[in-house]
Amino acid sequence: MPMRSTVSRFTASPAAARARGMSLIEIIIVIVLIGAVLTFVGSRVLGGSDRAKFNLAKSQVETLARKVENFELDVGRLPRQLDELVSNPGETGWLGPYARAEELKDPWGNPFEYSPTGGQGAARFTLVSYGADGKPGGDSVNQDIRYE
Repeated sequence: MPMRSTVSRFTASPAAARARGMSLIEIIIVIVLIGAVLTFVGSRVLGGSDRAKFNLAKSQVETLARKVENFELDVGRLPRQLDELVSNPGETGWLGPYARAEELKDPWGNPFEYSPTGGQGAARFTLVSYGADGKPGGDSVNQDIRYE
């Protein structure tokens, strides 16, 4: 009996024959979509940073106001300036430091504005952060944060 030679031929399957790469237009569309998503996410993350700093500034104003009140309880008068919370102004009742020097600046690096008003009750002094822009007035994260 003669031998038959078996030769197997490798042919691409019909599915592989139909498969093709992505066109240039499809690649560009995918890149544009990825860029749009990254832009949206980036703006939300960076915008959240300013909101977080604004909320931190509100908290810092309240905390610093309590430190001013502690100074007043110990010394018997309000500080003339915020630096007196950091180092003893020569008072005998001073039990500080009540604050660190870096606590006298808001999250944007601007110094808090402080003014003893000499009034009674809650209006004895004013403490202000001018917000992200560092200027009086404004809205959103640029608005003033006041303790009076």
